[in-house]
Amino acid sequence: MDVVQQLPTFSMVLETENLANADLAGLVNSLASLVHQDVSPAQANEVLLIDSGDAPPELLGQLCDRYPWIKVHLAPPATGYYQAKMLGASLATGEIVVYADSDCIYEPHWLRSLLTAFQDPQMQIVAGETTTRGRGPYGTAMALAYIFPQYSGTTEVMPTAQYFLNNVAFRREFLLQNPIPGELPLYRGNCVIHIDQLQRHGHTIWLNPQARATHAPPDGYSHFFWRFLLIGHDYYWQKELIPAVGKGPQVTGTDRDPTVSGFGEKLRVGGDRLSRLFRNNPRHALYFPFAIPIVLAAVTLIAAGYWLTRLQPDYLLKTYDRVLEA
Repeated sequence: MDVVQQLPTFSMVLETENLANADLAGLVNSLASLVHQDVSPAQANEVLLIDSGDAPPELLGQLCDRYPWIKVHLAPPATGYYQAKMLGASLATGEIVVYADSDCIYEPHWLRSLLTAFQDPQMQIVAGETTTRGRGPYGTAMALAYIFPQYSGTTEVMPTAQYFLNNVAFRREFLLQNPIPGELPLYRGNCVIHIDQLQRHGHTIWLNPQARATHAPPDGYSHFFWRFLLIGHDYYWQKELIPAVGKGPQVTGTDRDPTVSGFGEKLRVGGDRLSRLFRNNPRHALYFPFAIPIVLAAVTLIAAGYWLTRLQPDYLLKTYDRVLEA
């Protein structure tokens, strides 16, 4: 019997919000990585691209011509990232909803690794590992300072304390019953709130570290500036929205919740990132001294974003929206 036939039925969901500022070559590379999966996206019930008006129509036409398995669904203008993802889940027909993003590149076994885990009927959420790609001092700095930790180097499926919406799969009915919250005063932190809700209801998030992807680092000075400011903005709101942050159960095998407080815990997470960095690619040691100023700039922006949001909770997000509209 074909291995694909042994897997559950599945749908894939992408959205166009990341496409508005994406480099076309990077987007092509991302979709090419899906083409080269050893479980083809053509085997999906559907591959939904939720378009909220953020991508030029000619670009969408090129994508559909090049990748005929993509099905574009027009969403209301200004549909946000998380609303688009949940809209995709409501439209999907597969048993499993697999989420991918246009700024990620996926290893050839990524899709199979996520789907295979669902052969266990107890699995409701399976996350993969996403890390930041990049070269030279900037790549080293982003591997340390940006959202995504380095690969753990493990291979066994285990419980985890986090998922990223660019590399995760849900049983569709479970996700519709436990939706990702959309209307929150956050830029990209809604998954952390969702994780807290799931864990408080006794649900386990599983990690398959063999489902691996790399994410693009911030591209250019403006993207770097705003992305790290908004990480600080999100940290503030996550701490406000999650009661007793950091007092949940310990889960090994991954970075803990990014909102966790305590200097000692931050040192532990930083040390773990350094260890993984040099273990996965010793060449980072050559760039590390030159990466330190970039890391300090990123940390300063995160702190500034946090304190600005503490003083004026909606200032940064509203300002960023005006910058995008300009």
